[in-house]
Amino acid sequence: MTEVVSAYSTAEFSSQISEFGIKPSKIYRNLSVDELVDSAVSRNEGVINSTGSLSVNTGKYTGRSPDDRFIVVDNITHDTIDWGKINHEFSTDKFAAILEKMKTFVNNKELFVFDGFVGADKETRLPIRVINDHAWQSLFARNLFIRPSKEELENHTPEFTIMCINEFEAIPEIDGTRSNVFILIDLTRKIVLIGGTNYAGEMKKSMFAVMNFLLPQRGIFPMHCSANIGKNGDTVLFFGLSGTGKTTLSADPNRNLIGDDEHGWSDNLTFNFEGGCYAKCINLSQEAEPEIWNAIKPGAVLENVVLNNGKPDYDDNTLTENTRVAYPLDYIPGAVFPSIGGHPKIIVFLTADAMGVLPPISRLTKEGAMYHFMSGYTSKLAGTERGIKEPKSVFSECFGAPFMPRPAAVYAKLLGEKINKHNTTVYLINTGWSGGPYGIGARIKIKYSRAMITAAINGDLDHVEYRHNELFNLDIPKTIEGVPSEILDPKNTWNDKNSYDESAKSLCKMFVENFEKFDGVSTGIKNAGPKME
Repeated sequence: MTEVVSAYSTAEFSSQISEFGIKPSKIYRNLSVDELVDSAVSRNEGVINSTGSLSVNTGKYTGRSPDDRFIVVDNITHDTIDWGKINHEFSTDKFAAILEKMKTFVNNKELFVFDGFVGADKETRLPIRVINDHAWQSLFARNLFIRPSKEELENHTPEFTIMCINEFEAIPEIDGTRSNVFILIDLTRKIVLIGGTNYAGEMKKSMFAVMNFLLPQRGIFPMHCSANIGKNGDTVLFFGLSGTGKTTLSADPNRNLIGDDEHGWSDNLTFNFEGGCYAKCINLSQEAEPEIWNAIKPGAVLENVVLNNGKPDYDDNTLTENTRVAYPLDYIPGAVFPSIGGHPKIIVFLTADAMGVLPPISRLTKEGAMYHFMSGYTSKLAGTERGIKEPKSVFSECFGAPFMPRPAAVYAKLLGEKINKHNTTVYLINTGWSGGPYGIGARIKIKYSRAMITAAINGDLDHVEYRHNELFNLDIPKTIEGVPSEILDPKNTWNDKNSYDESAKSLCKMFVENFEKFDGVSTGIKNAGPKME
């Protein structure tokens, strides 16, 4: 008989666990923050650092393992998933075999369970259950997913279950995985299996992929973006891959945060999928990012941040560039609860251009917005995925291809419909390099990016002069308050103008060649992109 330790234990919960087929010796269900931290420390999973937060080391794997993520192919997914180098096929029989092995593995062990939700909109939210073999990962789940009320917990029935057992490893030649690490998503059984890696981000991104599969069929646009809202109720969305500034730039002291990474846009509202934030910590400073700095306190989880005499050293990348902190949304002053907003009038596409040739801000036409959304250009930054040591230029459809199971056209169509219906203006902002490529130039200062975004939100950019960059086919403002005018034209910041021209032409060629993979795209959208001379 499994012992359940919980303030909200119910016979129904015990029955659900039994039906799922696991027989642990003890389950700790939805423990408090203090209880989870105490358990993590007593089990030597982590230590308390000088901020009072919990510091953990995820070992060998300090980022996502995209090549080890698979989706089960069956009658439901066969014709709806964009199979290929991102969405890898996995057989239903192999999934069933690994599931049974994992169930046997956890027998007579102590487990931690978090029951909660994905999605702040009560009309569309997804009830989930997260099963872990580490206390700190249960704390991570508690911070990142939406926490239930006492009444909701007593009657909780999960639609999706995540079973994340770090200590269980696959045997590739037997289990059909690529390595000992696996992230398996079965959209029919409604189960996610994770093993062999301690990197907690796999849990949140797996459920993001699940939502990205489920919501389009309900007419809801799932988005890899952050969102905030002004005092007048104006919502702004920030699209971008990891490291482009979604979390940093949406944490604005003059606006209220809706969420930092994953959202949906329905016919009625925009809403956060999550109940917390997962912010990068590398080179974190109190001056540049005070909201994130102050959120690192008791209850937060620091991942792979080096400690010097118990004090976090955010500039030390010895373990990884992908140092992280996970904290609940209410650690950000003024965060919105429930985390929902209205239809955005402003959308920001964020890109971290390591080539240093894109302008720091451009205003896009409707067709230009569609082009750049489908292109999803950025530079994949060091540490975010295994094997990435320095920035690498990539095109990630919808600014989130690793998490989008369906074809890009499905999401692009939803974006186009939303822009048309709500007359939304879109800006492309480069938070990457200026004055030269990575290694020569310098990263654009956060305070300048903030000033550009503020000008867009306030409507200041509706009343300034623009110049047209023929090569990139972009409209660039000539002046922005708080931003040196000379950096608005990236060529001005390069000492070697000929090298700039060569690099700019090279990036334009990359854009054009990448876009050739899209079939059935209108001429207007195709013509809105960069031009090869």
